[in-house]
Amino acid sequence: MVENVSVVAAPSPLLGLPGAVPGPPDSPDAAVPWHYGDPFGEQRAATDRAVIVDRSHRFVASITGAERLSWLHTISSQHIAELGDGRSAEDLDLDLNGRVQHHFVLSDLNGTVWLDTESERGPDLLSFLQKMVFWAAAEPKAEPDYAVLSLLGPRWRELTEALGVSELPGVYEAVPLPDGGFLRRMPWPTEDSFDLVLPRAQLSERWTALTAAGAEPAGLWAFEALRTAALRPRIGIDTDDRTIPQEAGWIGGPEEFGAVHLNKGCYRGQETVARVHNLGKPPRRLVLLHLDGSADARPAAGDPVSAGGRSVGRVGTVIDHFELGPIALALVKRAVGADTRLEAGPMAAAIDPDSIPTDEAPQAGRLAVDKLRGR
Repeated sequence: MVENVSVVAAPSPLLGLPGAVPGPPDSPDAAVPWHYGDPFGEQRAATDRAVIVDRSHRFVASITGAERLSWLHTISSQHIAELGDGRSAEDLDLDLNGRVQHHFVLSDLNGTVWLDTESERGPDLLSFLQKMVFWAAAEPKAEPDYAVLSLLGPRWRELTEALGVSELPGVYEAVPLPDGGFLRRMPWPTEDSFDLVLPRAQLSERWTALTAAGAEPAGLWAFEALRTAALRPRIGIDTDDRTIPQEAGWIGGPEEFGAVHLNKGCYRGQETVARVHNLGKPPRRLVLLHLDGSADARPAAGDPVSAGGRSVGRVGTVIDHFELGPIALALVKRAVGADTRLEAGPMAAAIDPDSIPTDEAPQAGRLAVDKLRGR
């Protein structure tokens, strides 16, 4: 049976904390604290100390059943059939033309696959999963009583006792917590990044215990600024309805911190992924833009990126970084070079040259075709 799940995330109880300022009312992050009065200080703390970020508006679901991994493997882009207990990965749902519909993080732990994704996209993803079960021994369902907190910073190594674990997990590993839920290590937005997926009823208690142990409160602004600087896209903001995985940098297995494994069996959208990988190049690429901080207005997600009055891409996340200043992610045409003078919405912009992918070698499939043609 397909569940009827609400799309709107309920306001987090942590919005009642001293100094908590909610996310912009017209954004998908209005239900959680955006900052606590010092957004740049919170970002700095996330890189050299330890902070805790409320991401409880994430949509959480679970999949149980003996065939949960082998079944999910056949309908998604990641190689997870033999993922292993206590392991995690990122995954995509693509449409028939290889365009990205959903991005989610999953962890297999003690006979259950836990997955989380954007709150407004979660119900559609769950509906798709439930419709695709057929005769498989797999049962996807929403888990509204679970929530996500993110932990950033190198000092989390000193706070294992407060977390209730003997040691921190490795990247994409997950370990159970004594009172329910689990701790998972992620490769982004910083080198020291962790997710707590825990019963929602424990949010305030966990927050109090961890901040008492030395973790500093940080709003989602800090998480988003570091994610943007790390060139990690957020679906629905940094992507549009034409985005394919290669454009967003999602190619690779778990060991490569990607979401699309190139050596796995058939899945919806695989033909496009394989064709681009073997024969062509993606029409656009995700880059980091440095924005003109002197401008009065800012672009918004979806605004055009233009060069000489001609549209060459679209703006994604726009945010202020504590070291880089105003920055943005953007999908731009491959032909746009780092030295191109750009406008992002109402302001001047420049591509960070370090954000441009350097792998321009010809694909194996293209070389084979050229060889057959005597080139």
